[in-house]
Amino acid sequence: MKPTPRRLAVLRGRPFRLFFTGYAVSLFGSSTASVAVAFAVLDGGGGGSGLGVVMAARIVPVVLLLVLGGAAADRLGPRRTMLGSDALRCATQAACAALLFAGHGTVGALAALMVLWGLGEAVFLPALDALLPRLVPAAELADANALLGIARNGAAVAGPALAGLLTATAGPGWVLLLDAASYAAGLAALAPLRVPAAPAAPAAPDGAGGGAGPGLLAELRDGWGEFRSRRWLWAGVLQGCLFNLLVWAPFLVLGPVLAREHLGGAGGWGAVMGAYGAGAVLGGLVLLGRRPGRPLRTVLAVTAGWGLPSGALALGGSLPLVMAAAAGAGVVSIVSGSLFATLVQRHVPPQALGRVGAYVTLGAFAFGPVGLALAGPLAAAVGARTVLGWGALWQLASGAVALALLGRREPVAAAADPGAEVRTAPVPSGDGGRGPSGG
Repeated sequence: MKPTPRRLAVLRGRPFRLFFTGYAVSLFGSSTASVAVAFAVLDGGGGGSGLGVVMAARIVPVVLLLVLGGAAADRLGPRRTMLGSDALRCATQAACAALLFAGHGTVGALAALMVLWGLGEAVFLPALDALLPRLVPAAELADANALLGIARNGAAVAGPALAGLLTATAGPGWVLLLDAASYAAGLAALAPLRVPAAPAAPAAPDGAGGGAGPGLLAELRDGWGEFRSRRWLWAGVLQGCLFNLLVWAPFLVLGPVLAREHLGGAGGWGAVMGAYGAGAVLGGLVLLGRRPGRPLRTVLAVTAGWGLPSGALALGGSLPLVMAAAAGAGVVSIVSGSLFATLVQRHVPPQALGRVGAYVTLGAFAFGPVGLALAGPLAAAVGARTVLGWGALWQLASGAVALALLGRREPVAAAADPGAEVRTAPVPSGDGGRGPSGG
């Protein structure tokens, strides 16, 4: 194993180090907000239906506006777009806190502010995909993505615990004020960055278009062309979409049901989800400094592990077994997610990364809400363990098919022209490049 300083070499660059610090602080603040908002609505008498309205108001704008956010990132630049997003989300959370302090945190008012928060999130997510390759050398992109994944999962484990304590002792308004301050920290980290511009897109043929550049619809169409021209890209997103629909959404809905019956209730379920987050952090630490010789094949091979916790629950496993399975899925999640993000960032033209990143995110998660809605009725019809078991089997089968169809060719170079197919190279036989390497 490499010594820690070398494995964290990506942090030696001031631009990424500055951004990462602000991003990590912002993530931690954001991870506390859901708990605070939930109890603000419930304490205000909104009940479960009011909470559903507020949560939907937060998520729906992300889904609807994500692609437009990607276009904004490519047109305006990721840094400028992210500054606007952080400023909007900072103001939104500060306004939520002010409403709660004043005793006016009604469901309608909070929902309206959550719509604005969702708008900021829809802009930020694709801009992040476009920013990272401009902050770090291509050889360090995998480490940068792993560090971001560690920060996300670490915040997801620690943030809600702190939020619960602060909400109970000081009230949800103070937690949301803390979240607003965390966005201000993100702003402070982004503001001094000097980010190089993306290379200009190839000029249109003579006589095509005017001097004002392509319109929004043309930009979205070009981004879609970049996305669909790479079979490994859209096939990977399709696999992720079906995973969220058939495996992860039922796990999130039916896992707590089975935990209440067999794993000790809320405490057992909290331990399972905590093990998932801890596994993701551990996986990110293991990934740092390693360069798999076949990154696409590695991504495809490990995705079978996404079904581990569903399979453990379907088999009636004990709490330690389900926790171990969840930890394994956490490792798989960060390894596959970091390597896949790195492939996208290295093989999609920089001027299209925002739009392509938006299509990737939207495609992967578009049917998640459908899975959440259908899991309960399906479990009522055939049983919770049956639904989870079939999901785990699906993940094994889909991973094997994807590996067989896509795993022998690795993307090796970005396309020179927007919409052109990425070149691929056959995966060599033998042991060369197998597994994590020290390169």
